[in-house]
Amino acid sequence: MPENAAPEGAEPGDVESADIVPENAAPENAVPENAVPEGAEPGEAVPPGRPEPAAGTWPAPVRRPTGRDVARLAGVSQATVSLVFSGSEAGRRVSDATRERVREAARGLGYRPQAAGRQLRLGRSGMILLAVPNILGPFFGRVLEGVHEEAGKHGLAVVVSSGWGSATLAEAATTSRFDGLLICSPDDSQLGELPADTPVVFLDADPGTDRARPTVELDVGGGMRAAVAHLAALGHRRIARLRSTHAAYTFRVRQAAFEETVLALGLDAVELGVSLNEGQAAAREVAHRLLELPDRPHAVICDDDVVAAGVYQAAAERGLRVPADLSVVGIDNVPVAALLTPPLTTVDLPGEELGRAGVAALAGLLRGETVAPVPPLATSLVLRSSTAPVAREH
Repeated sequence: MPENAAPEGAEPGDVESADIVPENAAPENAVPENAVPEGAEPGEAVPPGRPEPAAGTWPAPVRRPTGRDVARLAGVSQATVSLVFSGSEAGRRVSDATRERVREAARGLGYRPQAAGRQLRLGRSGMILLAVPNILGPFFGRVLEGVHEEAGKHGLAVVVSSGWGSATLAEAATTSRFDGLLICSPDDSQLGELPADTPVVFLDADPGTDRARPTVELDVGGGMRAAVAHLAALGHRRIARLRSTHAAYTFRVRQAAFEETVLALGLDAVELGVSLNEGQAAAREVAHRLLELPDRPHAVICDDDVVAAGVYQAAAERGLRVPADLSVVGIDNVPVAALLTPPLTTVDLPGEELGRAGVAALAGLLRGETVAPVPPLATSLVLRSSTAPVAREH
């Protein structure tokens, strides 16, 4: 057989030449069952397969499993395997049971379809870009979890980027590296004009940013209103807010909801700005400024849970107890919120659901479908132990 010839009945591109092995032949590097490694005494136990490499050496890689191997194990044709992993509309005609059987066989063998061949066939890379403002932000970890989960269902790989600007995004959109973009919680400086033919979905962003593209919103305004109302119900009449200094839609919505609710309930408010990207240390410094005010508030709402952790630290350093001397509410409900002492009352922003909904919408665009608007995702106030009724002497 010529070196590059495909086996009879195989489709071009289904296997690489290095993967072609006669039906009943052993792989090139296989070792007979009764082989004895060089230097071993006859009769010594030999593990199946390749002998142990000498110290300080590495064995050559074993043959990668192919689509033919998957087809044999799953009891289907190679064409069916190709359809399941093609990501094309034709692949959707394979029954769910068969598709799962093929994927289970692939997982068992460690099979990965050849990305280059698929890209040539479909004109796609199979990769999407998730752009977040701060990759170290715990909330974006929740978003990424949902993105990865949903992307796997659509055969997409995810690349994450942070610290990007409008020029970087425009460049990513005009290359063939990514099939589409997910842009999460952008601030105003990061938004610019993107090519009209690039599939883009915005997450936690202003729906007016680009009305020709889908936006998945969070009801952050409803979460802020619930937080203020909760503190007011506990008797707090003077409430502080440590608000983000970033110029982003999500924080403008929170600001408007805070002001609206404070006014409606007849409360007094004190606000200080803090950079969320500078983390807990910056929050601690701003919290000290708040707590040294002559008529300091005895309740504070923070624009994320990391800021709330900074407030805890500053309060402890001043001998103040949470919640006896200071009630604290966060926003995000990242894992650290439940680990603080006492556990933090916070507004849950469903980051995982946001990520899943964004990828589902983007996958629809990649299939050429018209994507229906997604209603804002509900937020909720998670009551823990960091808030209490205002003390009488306050």
